[in-house]
Amino acid sequence: MGKRLIPPEPSSVQEVALREALEERYLAYALSTIMHRALPDARDGLKPVHRRILYGMRLLRLDPGTPFKKSAKIVGDVMGSFHPHGDQSIYDALVRLAQDFSSRYPLVDGQGNFGNIDGDNPAAYRYTEARMTEVARLLLDGIDEDAVEFRANYDGQSREPAVLPGAFPNLLANGAQGIAVGMATSIPPHNAAELCDAALQLIDKPTMRSKSLLKWVKGPDFPTGGVIVDDAASIAEAYHTGRGGFRVRAKWKKEESGRGTWQIVVTEIPWLVQKSRLIERIAELLNEKKLLLVADIRDESAEDVRIVIEPKSRNVDPEVLMETLFKQTELESRIPLNLNVLVKGRIPKVVGLAECLREWLDHLRDVLLRRAKYRRAQIEHRLEVLGGYLIAYLNLDKVIKIIRTVDEPKPALIKAFKLTDLQADSILNMRLRNLRKLEEMEIRGEDKDLRNELKNLKALVASESAQWKKVGEQVKKVRDIFGSKTPLGKRRTQFADAPEHDLAAIEEALVEREPITVVVSDKGWVRTLKGHVTDLTNLQFKTDDSLGFSFFAETTSKLTLFATNGRFYSRDAQKLPGGRGHGDPIRMTIDLEGDADIVSMFVAKEGRKFVVAAQDGQGFLVKEEDCVANTRKGKQVLNVSPPKNKAIAIAEVKGDTLAVIGTNHKMVVFGLDQIPEMARGRGVRLQKYTGGRLSDVTTFVAKEGLTWKDGAGREQSLTWKDLMPWRGNRADAGRLAQGLPKSNKFGNPIM
Repeated sequence: MGKRLIPPEPSSVQEVALREALEERYLAYALSTIMHRALPDARDGLKPVHRRILYGMRLLRLDPGTPFKKSAKIVGDVMGSFHPHGDQSIYDALVRLAQDFSSRYPLVDGQGNFGNIDGDNPAAYRYTEARMTEVARLLLDGIDEDAVEFRANYDGQSREPAVLPGAFPNLLANGAQGIAVGMATSIPPHNAAELCDAALQLIDKPTMRSKSLLKWVKGPDFPTGGVIVDDAASIAEAYHTGRGGFRVRAKWKKEESGRGTWQIVVTEIPWLVQKSRLIERIAELLNEKKLLLVADIRDESAEDVRIVIEPKSRNVDPEVLMETLFKQTELESRIPLNLNVLVKGRIPKVVGLAECLREWLDHLRDVLLRRAKYRRAQIEHRLEVLGGYLIAYLNLDKVIKIIRTVDEPKPALIKAFKLTDLQADSILNMRLRNLRKLEEMEIRGEDKDLRNELKNLKALVASESAQWKKVGEQVKKVRDIFGSKTPLGKRRTQFADAPEHDLAAIEEALVEREPITVVVSDKGWVRTLKGHVTDLTNLQFKTDDSLGFSFFAETTSKLTLFATNGRFYSRDAQKLPGGRGHGDPIRMTIDLEGDADIVSMFVAKEGRKFVVAAQDGQGFLVKEEDCVANTRKGKQVLNVSPPKNKAIAIAEVKGDTLAVIGTNHKMVVFGLDQIPEMARGRGVRLQKYTGGRLSDVTTFVAKEGLTWKDGAGREQSLTWKDLMPWRGNRADAGRLAQGLPKSNKFGNPIM
């Protein structure tokens, strides 16, 4: 028989409307979730569980460089003292803080299995160990100096910080993800050095808007790298409103595997994408025959990501192949931006980039003032003690006599020397062995130093400009620690324009590999002829046009065009018009300005270097990989200012020596080691001119001499000995002499 239920006394029953009870309880639950679980604080960028983990590790003295301690010990202490929730939830939060593929700047230094990018689970907390990183130390710096407000923990037995001092811009640097009640937050990680640069600008100009700060904060910087393919306008709008998103693509490259075959190698994948699940998804699509251009995929990753994708045919366009994968798999992922944070630790609000950084800077100033007041109190206390010591030293015999003869020496000392309670206690608590060290000069020296420090502190507290100057110095130190030249601070995520491909291009990519001849006219009309045609004498052109140049290629070739505006353009040979008619203007396939002309066009290859030069004689070396353009607009490499100064010459590096010839028929020859290698710029002066401009450049091996083709196509040459009159240094004017190309052109096209 069970126990009989006894109904409650009528006086203890309260009638409450169900609607009111639900509203009250649900509101309490919603506020608790928003304030104490899901949304990060704008000041230190932490949720309560993360803040409690770091403070718990601080109490365990787990500073950087100290011995590791078991994660179980950390989780137990945090759960018992500050966070009375499930141990697994605390450990999951600890693990995420330690994962270098999840956190851009890990706050926990983990030892053991903390999971991996494949999505494998970490080891149980009894097997792993942890301690804090330098970033966590910065977040806690000054917490023992009354830098922040403390509050009672859940059971009132101890106290915990309401917010951390936060000397590191953690909110944006590490980001945050959370789902509350009726609202959510999604903040991608950013580059700390860029954030510090923007914050310094905000200190100088407090009214700066989010869009102006994008000069320094380019966009997110994910721990797993990747490529952001959004345009600048959408990125600016996202940071201005605090809502938006970023299209992030995997980073890949084409890798030659011999005999004309190649494969795609993916080296970086989007943030928060599990690699094993990604490969499973691609394999599923392969089995379902939804990836027409892919033959196989395999994972060759070790410590670094290396996913190999084999094409079905060597004739496949790798960009089109990757475009199909981007559209159907997580090789392209959209990372949302929702800057929903707790402002002042109390108000949930969606903020823009500028307001977000302003909250952090205001917090740094508050921390600075609290620490200054704490230090001021310490100094005043010490000065009072030193005053007592000085009186004791000057009246040592009388002080000793009072202590030895009087039953209650404290009141006697206070009366005799007009001491304060603190001074009297300090003298009475002083050890005898300190008397010999108690020298007047030492006391006066310490007193003077402390008074100077106190004066500076008072000036700091009284001056807002001095406070912001001090905050700026702190931010600069953080920027230097995590600068772009440091392994941790170097930007990992790059930016690019998405290639203009669509799924309709798949069929076009499956073209047969055939030889072609590309013909370019003087007016910039382009066409292709089947086969490798050497005799072009019968080729027809428009009445006011003629043959410019031609070269051999294949239908699968990638072509590179260098224009007088200093830009490089990339096109597929298969997309050029055929040999019927006069072809099409090149401007129909690329965004070439009306006053720009073609300097050279050639088949793109890998591993080469070029010399590029402008009419004013400026030029430099550039890698061919830095000349690849991903959009119709091309890629600016040589900075020129048309129409006064245009790009005029390009030559493949084939040797150790450069020859430069001007329109004044003067030539100079010097070593290639005198020219810098750059990705973009104006370069350096190659030849000096007074009555002419640069006409052409070429490279050669000094021992083999200089060769060129004259107007009739005959090969001419000068030996290294013959070149003695023209041998000099970069920026020389050169010499005028017989034997040079009459056209002032070397006629050595890029093959």
